[in-house]
Amino acid sequence: MTEAVNFSVAKDYHAFNTELKSTVYVGGLDNAVNERILADAFLPFGEIADVTIPKPELPSSTDPHRGFGYVEFELPMDAKEAIENMDQGELFGRVLKVAGAKPQKESNEGLGSKTAVWEQEGWLAKHAVSEEDKLAADGDQHDPSEPPIDPMLGLEGLDVAGPRPI
Repeated sequence: MTEAVNFSVAKDYHAFNTELKSTVYVGGLDNAVNERILADAFLPFGEIADVTIPKPELPSSTDPHRGFGYVEFELPMDAKEAIENMDQGELFGRVLKVAGAKPQKESNEGLGSKTAVWEQEGWLAKHAVSEEDKLAADGDQHDPSEPPIDPMLGLEGLDVAGPRPI
């Protein structure tokens, strides 16, 4: 039973990872570009599964889109070819920035989050101190039953500031 669940999770991860590898980010789009024009521009590189151009977040915005989009190819190697050929290319007089798409961050992660960074799960996993490290740090502390070590010990002859006289 456990093996089937692990297999399906691995299968979902592989599908997600392949989807990201076959999706390209296209930045620097002119307002005249729509999904059809973007698809036509990237069609020479392979079969296109989907084209998305996000709309502005503010309802009062007069722009048709946010100036970037995503093109998802059927095959990851088609996406790689599109990146190599279209990055720094021109469309409607604007220079395009074409790169592999990155996974979208959740709204409670990173900058702009309403949660303190140290309360976020990813930050804690990256910066948490292990029990072994805590024990090693505690071992460096001084034993209270012994007299404290003088930090000035061995500095008796250094009471004059400046260079040594010749």
